[in-house]
Amino acid sequence: MVKKGAFTICAAERDIGKRLDIVVSSHIEVCSRSLAGTLIKKGAITVKGFAQKPGYKVRAEDVIDGVIPPSSPVKFSAKPVPFRIIFEDNHLMVVDKPPGLVVHPAPGHYCATLVNGVLFHCPDLEGVGGKIRPGIVHRLDKDTSGIIVVAKSGIAHEELSDQFKYRKVKKEYLALVWGQMPSISGKIEFDVGRHPKDRKIMSVHSHRGRHAETHWIVKESYPRACLIKLDLKTGRTHQIRVHCAAINHPVLGDKTYGKNRMAIVKKKDGSEKKIQRHMLHAWRIQFEHPVEKKIMEFQAKMPDDMKEIIDILRGSLKNGANG
Repeated sequence: MVKKGAFTICAAERDIGKRLDIVVSSHIEVCSRSLAGTLIKKGAITVKGFAQKPGYKVRAEDVIDGVIPPSSPVKFSAKPVPFRIIFEDNHLMVVDKPPGLVVHPAPGHYCATLVNGVLFHCPDLEGVGGKIRPGIVHRLDKDTSGIIVVAKSGIAHEELSDQFKYRKVKKEYLALVWGQMPSISGKIEFDVGRHPKDRKIMSVHSHRGRHAETHWIVKESYPRACLIKLDLKTGRTHQIRVHCAAINHPVLGDKTYGKNRMAIVKKKDGSEKKIQRHMLHAWRIQFEHPVEKKIMEFQAKMPDDMKEIIDILRGSLKNGANG
């Protein structure tokens, strides 16, 4: 396995007929397929001294030469940020993101993000997945809690990204939604895309929506609300929140898509509790380990604020008080 710097690969029997970018990434530990493709296009990787395309099929006796440049430094600082590590090995981390934590730096949020915390825990993630989102394979909204997978190497990042892209990852969420669902289980299937008038949000009425499919099962019912489990078959931006709102069962506390419906719940003693964020939790995930190729499954405990709202709603079953 070749590391950073200049390299020469003499095509082996197992390489014949494979794409050039795949062959390079399989021989070089720190080079993902996407990086190999970029370097091939730039002419930094050649075959017998000639530039080729990433899709060039490697032949017997091909000699591949190239240089892997050093990783560009990440400009975002490493800072201690609270999050729970569910699992970690040499290739990846599975973390439990608390609600209110932004995943990656953006205008207004450059310091206290999950990325800053990940860099503090793993300083050698520089260059993995890009300068802005080192190690991040997928994301959650700021106010959505739960599981996020972080890659610790270029190969892991590419393999995991492909699993998300080709829908090989099983993701289950828990959500508190307004109203009573029409049945015990069901499916929501509306295209999702940018809102035709407000480009900052998503909509089922987009002019260029993409197929989106969400399956749901009712776990508990309360007066005017339900706890449901959701299984995503696709991974569109804000998919759950948009889909639930589209069938008139928005996620509780969702100020963007739910018109803040049922933003307050009443306790047994008559006092009120305000719902501070949308009640959505990335509960469970299943994927194939990017290197060991074994199926892995992880689960994140429901956060305290969501458990508190559920306890109040359970109490409302007895006295009917729910505002």
